[in-house]
Amino acid sequence: MTQYVYRFGGGMNADGAPSDKTEARNLLGGKGANLAEMANIGLPVPPGFTISTEMCTRYYAEGGQYPDSVRDEVAEGITHIESVTGKKFGDAADPLLVSVRSGARTSMPGMMDTVLNLGLNDETVEGLAKTSGDERFAWDSYRRFIQMYSDVVLELDHDAFEEALEIAKEDNGFFTDTEMEAEHWQALVAEYKGLVEKLWGKPFPQDVNDQLWGAVSAVFGSWQAERAKVYRRLNDIPGEWGTAVNVQAMVFGNMGETSATGVAFTRNPSTGDSAYYGEWLINAQGEDVVAGIRTPQYLSKAAREEANAKPLSMEEAMPETYKELASVFDLLERHYRDMQDIEFTVERGKLWMLQTRSGKRTAKAALKIAVDMAHDGLITEEEAVMRVDPMALDQLLHPTLDPDAKRDVLTSGLPASPGAASGLIVFDSDTAERRTEMGDDVILVRVETSPEDIHGMHAAKGILTARGGMTSHAAVVARGMGRPCVSGAGTVSINNETKTMKVGDRELKEGDMLTIDGSNGQVMAGRVATIQPELVGDFGVLMVWADKVRRLRVRTNAETPLDCQIARDFGAEGIGLCRTEHMFFDAGRITAVRQMILASDEKGRRAALAKLLPEQRNDFREIFEVMVGLPVTIRLLDPPLHEFLPHQQSEFEEVAKAADVGVETLKQRASELHEFNPMLGHRGCRLGVTYPEIYEMQARAIFEAACEVAEKSGEAPIPEIMIPLVATARELQLMKDVVDRMAKEVFAEKGREIEYLIGTMIELPRAALMAGEIAEHGEFFSFGTNDLTQTTLGVSRDDAGRFLTQYVDKGIFPRDPFVSLDIEGVGQLIEIAAERGRAARPDIKLGICGEHGGDPASVAFCEKTGLDYVSASPYRVPIARLAAAQAALSQK
Repeated sequence: MTQYVYRFGGGMNADGAPSDKTEARNLLGGKGANLAEMANIGLPVPPGFTISTEMCTRYYAEGGQYPDSVRDEVAEGITHIESVTGKKFGDAADPLLVSVRSGARTSMPGMMDTVLNLGLNDETVEGLAKTSGDERFAWDSYRRFIQMYSDVVLELDHDAFEEALEIAKEDNGFFTDTEMEAEHWQALVAEYKGLVEKLWGKPFPQDVNDQLWGAVSAVFGSWQAERAKVYRRLNDIPGEWGTAVNVQAMVFGNMGETSATGVAFTRNPSTGDSAYYGEWLINAQGEDVVAGIRTPQYLSKAAREEANAKPLSMEEAMPETYKELASVFDLLERHYRDMQDIEFTVERGKLWMLQTRSGKRTAKAALKIAVDMAHDGLITEEEAVMRVDPMALDQLLHPTLDPDAKRDVLTSGLPASPGAASGLIVFDSDTAERRTEMGDDVILVRVETSPEDIHGMHAAKGILTARGGMTSHAAVVARGMGRPCVSGAGTVSINNETKTMKVGDRELKEGDMLTIDGSNGQVMAGRVATIQPELVGDFGVLMVWADKVRRLRVRTNAETPLDCQIARDFGAEGIGLCRTEHMFFDAGRITAVRQMILASDEKGRRAALAKLLPEQRNDFREIFEVMVGLPVTIRLLDPPLHEFLPHQQSEFEEVAKAADVGVETLKQRASELHEFNPMLGHRGCRLGVTYPEIYEMQARAIFEAACEVAEKSGEAPIPEIMIPLVATARELQLMKDVVDRMAKEVFAEKGREIEYLIGTMIELPRAALMAGEIAEHGEFFSFGTNDLTQTTLGVSRDDAGRFLTQYVDKGIFPRDPFVSLDIEGVGQLIEIAAERGRAARPDIKLGICGEHGGDPASVAFCEKTGLDYVSASPYRVPIARLAAAQAALSQK
């Protein structure tokens, strides 16, 4: 019989759990595995049990049903907690209360559900009041339980309960929850129960076992909540993993002034500095801290003084408990060899550890922590390379606010997630997503964020909240996403009905420009100028370590001198794709391009091309000057001719004047060039076959520019001329003859020869299958994975956004195939082409140049397949370098 429940705590080892940490995490989830491990090493962990991820998978497979064996195992788990605590579940005299919490194998902060104080009802609340000696605490816990259970399990309107609480405080002249006394909570409990009956149609459940199974099912159910699915999609977490459920004895941080709750990191998750970082609240429960309901206090005296805050830190208010907590921090960091994110509760002076996990951190912090730990001998250089998520580097590779720029500072909040962003103000997540799809940059402004805001936070360039601390939901999720965030900006007043925010006498409305600086907490009206980042220090150190171990070369996709220089500064080892059509769209030459396209004969085309030749030569010369000494892969003209055609009367008149022909003649010619499906039409090498003079001009421009740069610099560039959209060996042979002929002519004219290669872009399934024949004429293959994905799947990347999200959610594709390579299908074609190409030409050079070149999972596939290089956009070059290093280490 399969075991689904694993007990921990009370001096026992987690029964039957795997000893291998990865297997334990996969089975018990990250939270369950770490709770068991903390208990095993002697830390004060409330006893409990974990229902495994395997049960979650079965729960969905069997339509939300549980086998009797699991119900028996859960009963045994409750008995285990009772035996350790000496309390009984459902006992009116001395009740056991439990928490029911989620725990996937990888951290998904705030995305799934939690229920605290479970086991309270009309009878047990009286027993809790007597045993605790604190009637106020008991009724406060009961109202919390009803509110949370009604939201999470019964799915009732959360706002109705919040409104009732606010009215109760207002009626009694209170400003904070802590002012409420026992009789006020008791009255609110009665009102809450009435709300449940009104909204649910039945009384609030009193049977504690019904409560337990309702909560367990709700936690399993939250795995498929929309916010969880969005988070998994954004972080490439497979839907089939499922979540575990952790049931633990409750310990209480809301039992008066000697009780507290907190969230802490063993290092600063924003900067990576080796200093305790966290927040706590006296007389509170954990949700009060992470949900941003109350603004918490600082953990350490140094942090409080730095922020100039008045409420005492934990270090000052509870020095002995803080000292014990600090020793636990050090123990856990050494044990896990990584920065830990810890939740704790102090119940009447007794410290309890509720969770530890590797903490979410910014890219800057990740780099510093990895490098510092390697320097300290805690981990190796190779482990440091493996510790940093390549995609997280994106946070460091974009401009930051210019420190000398003028700033119209409205207010300041907490610097919850570093970085800076400017954008239009929006007040809800749906609007953020909609405006972003329209091409706007937005700042999401909320009183506080909730897990339901995940899609808006992802869409926004930055997040501003009026409430919440630096460990609130907004702060943690923003850091994980790399979004700048300012939280707890208490002087900001938000009116969601009028879509306005006020700071003092200043009012801003939705659509106004706002800038936030998550590094110092400033909130500014208008847009603030930016500067380019300088990637030195820890970044440079880690890149050196990465370059030591990677095998794959990393190039860039670029066609302007600026992009080429940025990429070279980021460590690019050449250009893997220079798209020449981008040069043709330049306003100064589009008329000549249109004249060439609309010409009725070769003579007319050559006349127009003669105008374009010096422009093209200059384009290539500027690129070669930046990339001198490195390979530069230049793709000859690829897009359908219709993309260059004029549309307006004035455009036709301009071309007619340049070509000295009638407007109506040109319109007739444009009509002849119309295609119903141009992406599968007259484009790529088909242009070169029908109009070889186009490729002649481009090849001449390339060779003339290369010779000029070689003569001037003394070091020749290495042009790699790529023929696009080849489907047959004969197409490549014909185009190779054109290019070789032009090379011979130019070299004779210039009196010098330079090294060059001719190859092709593999972007059609037939080309992949016929790679052996094609390799007889091509010296390199560059896999154009964007088009290869389109042509293999029969899916347009320009239109597929309408349905690909649903395809990922339903498990048809594990990820968007235009973001991360479809390894099973498209990947198989690449493997076939690589194998057949090498068989025909053993020294053939192989790389990819689609957008997948900057995707770590796709880079890992390229390493496994033995390609020679990947090519990525300039700002993704460091990402590709680190991903290539990690792929090489993973193959060891």
